[in-house]
Amino acid sequence: MNRQAEARALEVLKKYQRHLNPAWSRLFQFAGLETLAVEAEGAVIRDLYGREYLDFAASVAVFILGHRHPRVMAVVRRELERMPLSAKFMPEEPMAEVAAALAEATPGDLQYCFFGHSGAEANEGALKLARLATGKPGFVAALGAFHGKTFGALSVSGSDMYRTPFQPLLPGVTHVPFGDLAALQAAIGPDTAAVILEPIQGENGVILPPAGYLRGVRDACTRAGVLLIVDEVQTGLGRTGKLWACEWEEVSPDILTTAKGLGGGVTTLGAFIATPAVYEPLTHDPYLHSTTIGNRLAWAAAIETLRVIQEEGLLARATQIGERLLAGLREVSRRYPSLIADVRGKGCLVGVEFPNDEVGILANMGLITRQVLAIQTLNRRQVVRFAPPLIATDAQVDRAVEAFAETVEEVESLVAEAQAAT
Repeated sequence: MNRQAEARALEVLKKYQRHLNPAWSRLFQFAGLETLAVEAEGAVIRDLYGREYLDFAASVAVFILGHRHPRVMAVVRRELERMPLSAKFMPEEPMAEVAAALAEATPGDLQYCFFGHSGAEANEGALKLARLATGKPGFVAALGAFHGKTFGALSVSGSDMYRTPFQPLLPGVTHVPFGDLAALQAAIGPDTAAVILEPIQGENGVILPPAGYLRGVRDACTRAGVLLIVDEVQTGLGRTGKLWACEWEEVSPDILTTAKGLGGGVTTLGAFIATPAVYEPLTHDPYLHSTTIGNRLAWAAAIETLRVIQEEGLLARATQIGERLLAGLREVSRRYPSLIADVRGKGCLVGVEFPNDEVGILANMGLITRQVLAIQTLNRRQVVRFAPPLIATDAQVDRAVEAFAETVEEVESLVAEAQAAT
């Protein structure tokens, strides 16, 4: 049986190499993941050999309710039997219902929704809407930001690693240090349509801004007459302990973007939601910004996801998980001060910073060998990110901390050996 499993895994890796991307095949082999994911439930993924991996990566915060949450699965199954995709020629009840639910769940007077399929697509639409609503071309964004890899989203992202190969990008974008309110205010000019920010920079290493920063940005935008786009693709839907991370500072944006967990970990959905005044130009022609496919499965999943988060007390649970995880990781960091630069986060979004990328890779690999999944942040590879689902148990949190402690002990030995050899 193991030989059959090995042959099956090898054949899939060959197809990755020949038909997807050889780099993916090499990466899986380097990580010791010459296996296949075959099923998942809750916070656990099972592989081809029956091994269980604790999923505290959550596909970069996608599995907000874990894998295959029974309530979300049930509504998706029902919709699958009725009508999986939108025909686009009649009103669609699930789309109307999820739009109304998001309008009720988001802060301020956000009211009108547009649905796509990903966070990048949501941010693309938000940028287009900001230009349309203001008649201005410019944007202010943050260094280190990540808003997606499509053209416009990449233009307002703040990492040269991903931007440089595709230059020239969208003109009129100014990047300022994240958390520096004075620099942001100075960058806003007569051609600025909007400021776009993440409440917490996920891909830049789980960077939390100074207290009051987002509130200050909101006030600065209001005074200058420019729009504020808050990117809640990674931080939204309860991950930080509030439904939207901007609510920690009682900020209401003009446009809010969301995706990742919105499909409940069962399907994919992205959305932007705007105030009536900002959305008004799109109401003259609904085809001015549109998408071909409407996913009824995703709309049904999103409605149930919002209900589950509220009805099962998952906002409070996110805070509890975060406190337990941060406390455990910080206790480990105190034992290895030369190896761990910082442990930071909010709710179920936590980053551990190591001295450099190489040590970050070793730590991530060590967790994988102990069958705990975390993930390095894209813009700052020395940071290992934990994004557990909001349904994780205390025992699972403790298992992750234990695996992390064993990993750091091992990494310290490897680093010491390397230093001795030089």
